[in-house]
Amino acid sequence: MNIEAIEICTTDIRQTELFYTEVLNFRLLEKNKEMISFVAGDSVLTFRSDEHLERPIYHFAFNIPNNQLKEAIEWLNGRVYLLTVDKEKDSYVADFSSWNANAIYFQDNNGNILEFIVRYDLDDQSEFPFTGQSITCISEIGLVTDDVYQCIRTLTASHDIQLFTKQAPQPRFAALGDDHGLLILSETGRDWFPTTIPARKFPLKIMVSTEQEKFNLLLNQK
Repeated sequence: MNIEAIEICTTDIRQTELFYTEVLNFRLLEKNKEMISFVAGDSVLTFRSDEHLERPIYHFAFNIPNNQLKEAIEWLNGRVYLLTVDKEKDSYVADFSSWNANAIYFQDNNGNILEFIVRYDLDDQSEFPFTGQSITCISEIGLVTDDVYQCIRTLTASHDIQLFTKQAPQPRFAALGDDHGLLILSETGRDWFPTTIPARKFPLKIMVSTEQEKFNLLLNQK
């Protein structure tokens, strides 16, 4: 499954442009007074301006070459504050052993929880120096729901997507898709890892492609 694009909201489109172009060095794709889009590997990341929302916060992840975790950490140092994932070990590298993956987390200017993740089951090594343009795609987007199991039933019945084989569904958390693209289902109010920020519903558009179909998910629209 591939996440071709996501569209989320921001209350400060100017600062969002500065963060993604100057801090993360993403390539600007398109902008106007209402929206701004960036190239995110094979995906497109779009922010739509909505100054009436109360601090919309989302979670999304980017796949990066699986031989460049150390380089990515070094590149991010001084640009962002890496979030601690294990306070006892004072570590900011998450070890998802069942996923055969490692990840690091930080926040953008809006407070969104961003993730760079390396997935060792993918053949996506790179020999080029790591930069913000080294990311390969948007590989996760958080989808907030009041009923995780019902959301699973609805999405799998309606579209060509299945539960992530590396993650058993839980009452408050589940993942649909594969290593290339995942819909991360979180129950409303559950904290986004590794923060104490509760998941809340905000307008969200997700463009997905699978081997069988392409479809859009429009969530929490006004």
